[in-house]
Amino acid sequence: MEKHRSNLMICAGTGCIATGTHQVRDALEAEIKKHKLTDEVKVVLTGCNGFCAEGPVMMVFPEDIFYQKITVEEVPKLVEEHFLKGRPYEKLMFKEPLKKSVIPIMHDIPFFKYQVLRVLRNKGLIDPESLDEYIARDGYQAAAKALTEMTPEQIIKTVKDAGLRGRGGAGFPSGLKWEFASKTEADKKFMLCNGDEGDPGAFMDRAVMEADPHSVIEGMIIGAKAIGSNHGVIYVRAEYPLAVERLQMAIDKCMEIGLLGKNIFDSGFDFELEIYLGAGAFVCGEETALMRSIEGKRGMPRPRPPFPAHKGLWDKPSVLNNVETLAQVAPIILNGSEWYRSVGTEQSAGTKVFALTGDIKNVGLVEVPMGTPLKTIIYDIGGGMTNKKKKFKAVQMGGPSGGCIPEAMLDVPVTYEDIIKTGAIMGSGGMVVMDEDTCMVSTSKFFLEFTAEESCGKCTPCRVGTQVMLDLLTDITEGRGKEGDIETLEDLSHDIIATSLCGLGQTAPNPVLSTIRYFRQEYESHINNHYCQSGICGDLCSFEITDACKGCQACVRACPKDAIVGEKKQLHRIMQDLCIQCRSCYNACKFQAVDIKPALKKDKQAPAVKDEEVTQ
Repeated sequence: MEKHRSNLMICAGTGCIATGTHQVRDALEAEIKKHKLTDEVKVVLTGCNGFCAEGPVMMVFPEDIFYQKITVEEVPKLVEEHFLKGRPYEKLMFKEPLKKSVIPIMHDIPFFKYQVLRVLRNKGLIDPESLDEYIARDGYQAAAKALTEMTPEQIIKTVKDAGLRGRGGAGFPSGLKWEFASKTEADKKFMLCNGDEGDPGAFMDRAVMEADPHSVIEGMIIGAKAIGSNHGVIYVRAEYPLAVERLQMAIDKCMEIGLLGKNIFDSGFDFELEIYLGAGAFVCGEETALMRSIEGKRGMPRPRPPFPAHKGLWDKPSVLNNVETLAQVAPIILNGSEWYRSVGTEQSAGTKVFALTGDIKNVGLVEVPMGTPLKTIIYDIGGGMTNKKKKFKAVQMGGPSGGCIPEAMLDVPVTYEDIIKTGAIMGSGGMVVMDEDTCMVSTSKFFLEFTAEESCGKCTPCRVGTQVMLDLLTDITEGRGKEGDIETLEDLSHDIIATSLCGLGQTAPNPVLSTIRYFRQEYESHINNHYCQSGICGDLCSFEITDACKGCQACVRACPKDAIVGEKKQLHRIMQDLCIQCRSCYNACKFQAVDIKPALKKDKQAPAVKDEEVTQ
C-alpha cells in the first residue's frame, strides 16, 4: 500500500469544481513532479469539504493544515513554502478570528470546530470514487454485521432505540417505518432512497451522494435486510450529474466484488440497486408522488391510507428514506443505539446537516448535534453577516415549505419540536440567512411563487389557493394592497393547510404565516403607507443621496440608467425621473449615504382630449 508524508485532500464537490478544483489539481501535480516529491506527496480529490464559500479548498493530511481560495498562480509558492521549506503558506490559510501567531489547524477554525460529524464522517478524508478508501474507514462493516449477525427484528429494534427520525423533513421515526413494512406480507418489497432535494438553497443530500456514495448504499443494504426487500431504487434529480456519476460508479464496484447482487457476505441475502433520474419536480419529494414517477407516471401524490409501507411502488410494500437518513444507519448498527443517543436530545437524537446560505459569511455545509441553538450555527459556525454593518433579520428554515425565524428567537434549539413552535419546520436542512435589508413580504412572495409553480395541480386548495395568495402578495408588493388583505392571507393559509392532499399544499403557506406573525408591520407599511422600507419593492420606494456622500462615485458606476450626477468628491444626487429603483446605488455605497424613502407621487396625466372638443 502506498504511503506518503502528506496527502493533499482537495475538495472536488460541485461548488469547488466550479471555482477551479481540477486546474488546481493539475498545477499541484505538475509542481510536485517538478520538485521530485511524488514519493512523498500525493494529491487526492475528495468530495465536498463543507466550507463552500472559500473554494477551492484543500486539507493537508495528516498535518491538518487548511488552505482556502487556492489559485493556479499561487500553487508554485504553496509547494515551495510548505513542502520544500517545511512551513505552512500563510497567504492561503484561514486567519480571522484566530490570532496571527497561531497556525490555524483545521479543527481549530470556528467553522469546523463546533461541528460533530456523523453523516459527514468521511468528508474531505476519502476519494469518493474509491471503494477501498471507504472500506478503510469502517465501510461495509455495519452491513456485514447486519446481514450475518442480526435478524431483521434486531436491526429494526436498534434503529428504533436510537431514535433515528427521517431527515427529509417530516421527522417520522425511521425504525417504525421499517417495522410497518417488515410486517406486511408480500412477494416483493422495495427499499427506496429520496435524493431529489428540490428546496431552493439546499444541497445536503447532493454533497453526501457526491462525497460518500457508499454510505448511502450501505444504509440501503441494511434497510433492505430489515424489511425483506431484494430491490432498491435511488431516485436522484437529473440536475445532479456528479452525484449520479459517483453513485453509479459505487454501485458498479459493489456489484463487482459482491457487496450487491446475490448472496451478499454469504448470508443468503440478495439485493440489487438501480438509479432512477427524476425530472426536477418539487412535488416528487413527496413519497407517493416519487413512487408514481418511478412507475413512469406523472408525479402526483395519492391519498393515504394506504401508506407506502403497505402499498407503495408498483402497489408493493415500500420504504422511502432520504439520503441523510440512510447515511446515518451504518454508524448506528456498528456503534449501537446508546452511542447514537449520546448527542442530541431525547426526542431529537443524533445530528443534523444544514446547508447554510444567504447573507452569511461562511456559506457551506455544516453538521451539528440536535439541540444546538440557532445562534451558534449562524454566528459561531457561520461567522455572522456578510456585511458586518448589517444586522441579522431572519433565517428561513425548511425551504419554501418552512418559515422565517426572527432575531428574537435565535436562542431556540434546533430540534423538530422546538422549530415547529416557531412556525417554521426542520425540513431537509436548508437554512437561508437574511439581513436587515431583506423585505419579508417580498421573501414570502418568492417562496410562494415557487410552490405555486411546483404544485402538481391535483387538488384544488393547493392549485387555486396558492395562486390566489400569490396574486394578493403581488398586489401588496406592487402598491395595490388594500385593507383586509392580511386577514385574507391568513384565512386562505389555514384553509389550504387543512384541505390540501399532500405536504406541498399543507406547508406552502408557512412562509406567509411566519412573516405575518413576526413582521406584520412590514405588511401594514406596504398596504397602508405604500412603503417598502427595505427598498426591494420598486413601486413602493425611492432613493435619495444624503449629506454623508463622499463623492466616491461608486453609485455612479453602479447605476444602470445614468441617473446619478455629481463631480468626484462632491455631493451626488439622483435624477428621480430616470431612477428605476433598482437599488444598485444603495448596494454600492460604502458610506451608507443612500436613504430609502417612500415612493414619490407620480404626476397625474392630463385627461385625454375628446374629438368633439377638438372640433369645437
